[in-house]
Amino acid sequence: MARTKEFDPEAALQAALELFWRRGYEATSMSDLVEHLGIGRASLYATFGSKHELYLKALERYQERLPDLLGELSQPGPVLPAVRALVRRYADEATAENLRLSGCFITNTAAELAPHDPAAARQVERNWDHLETVLHSGLVRARAQGELPADRDPLTLARMLLVLLQGLKVVGKASPDPARVRDAAQQALALLD
Repeated sequence: MARTKEFDPEAALQAALELFWRRGYEATSMSDLVEHLGIGRASLYATFGSKHELYLKALERYQERLPDLLGELSQPGPVLPAVRALVRRYADEATAENLRLSGCFITNTAAELAPHDPAAARQVERNWDHLETVLHSGLVRARAQGELPADRDPLTLARMLLVLLQGLKVVGKASPDPARVRDAAQQALALLD
């Protein structure tokens, strides 16, 4: 007779996500995961596979819970207020004390794993492609509605904003000076005028 799971896999995945997000992949051992999740090593392997597989599942879970940017930027009416609000939200999150030290799990993965881990790099790229596409679509609409001058390239602006948003998370995590993040966000917003 098969044994039933004595733990909630969804709760365990969330706990793993939080630990990986706070400590990173390399600094989190299987022993750390066993202790933090409160489940046996065999159950951990049987449910999630290797540490690497668990990390990738945690990264997927993180992405599933990100705000619906497509919904925010595709509302009827002007688009630029929503783009500005998005930039400000990233700046606020990057400088908020309770969020600053963890940073963005995607950005953390990009810095730690993407250069040498193709599976992690694919997930990071998928996230960035989605963000760039959503921004690009919104900015195309903004230009068509006359919010952006006709000489502004929506794709180039979307790529600049993608890099800025990810950079805000990196600088916010590493720098104790929130003015760096806020000033950069303000300069980016000026490009939308």
